[in-house]
Amino acid sequence: MIRFVLVIACVVPLTLALLPVHLLALRYGWRIQRTIPQLYHRIVCRLIGVRIRQVGRRHGDGPVLILANHVSWLDICVISAMAPVSFVAKSEVAGWPVFGALAKWQRTVFIDRQARQRTGEATAEIGGRLADGEAIVLFAEGTSSDGSRVLPFRSALIGAVHHALGDETATPISVQPMAVTYTGFGGLPIGRELRERVAWYGDAELIPHFIGLLSAGAIDVTVSWGEPIPHTADRKAIARDAEISVRRMCEAARRAGVRGALAPRPATAAAPQGDAQLEPT
Repeated sequence: MIRFVLVIACVVPLTLALLPVHLLALRYGWRIQRTIPQLYHRIVCRLIGVRIRQVGRRHGDGPVLILANHVSWLDICVISAMAPVSFVAKSEVAGWPVFGALAKWQRTVFIDRQARQRTGEATAEIGGRLADGEAIVLFAEGTSSDGSRVLPFRSALIGAVHHALGDETATPISVQPMAVTYTGFGGLPIGRELRERVAWYGDAELIPHFIGLLSAGAIDVTVSWGEPIPHTADRKAIARDAEISVRRMCEAARRAGVRGALAPRPATAAAPQGDAQLEPT
């Protein structure tokens, strides 16, 4: 609990310091509106004790729809610390205290699954923002898991985004799989029991989980980038290929474990290109 209080004592002033600048950037369209959330989440990850290992890299600098698995609310901080991105979330998130406001400030696109018209508006917004060169993260499972497995990717929303983009756009759109795998907790390799302390899923209450995770100390996570998939492919093929890629990357990260995440990598020709450890600062 002491660690939780210390983390909050640092995060609150950080939020209050960056928020006015970010709101001005959003209002006037300043370019820093994309980089402030990245800086914020890098610092938050450092304060929480999250150590990020990145395998592979984002494809190019253009627009990209990122299809990722989903384990915990902490995924938002981890992914945001790596790159300027926005997320797609269910509409209920907008009403959550604190988390809902943070999601809005990061320009999250909210999907109302019960209203087809609003879903159409949301997917049109995603399509427009991708066409403008942004990176959008979609948790393709549609929910969070216990971190021990990857749930089937849902093709419906991918298809809606595909339709909004059309077959051809002025700027080529990449669809890239991403795997988020938690490999260490408190300096120990994560087994099923420890993984469930990081995962937030099912009927788990948010606030107790939030307090527990911030009180835990070091958390090791591997974020892996897969090979891009053409957005012009069939939506079911995109979902299938992305799911297979994410499963393979999660399995590879679990095999490497916390030792792989922390081991120094010599600069040799045999080292995988783009495999790096990111210490958020």
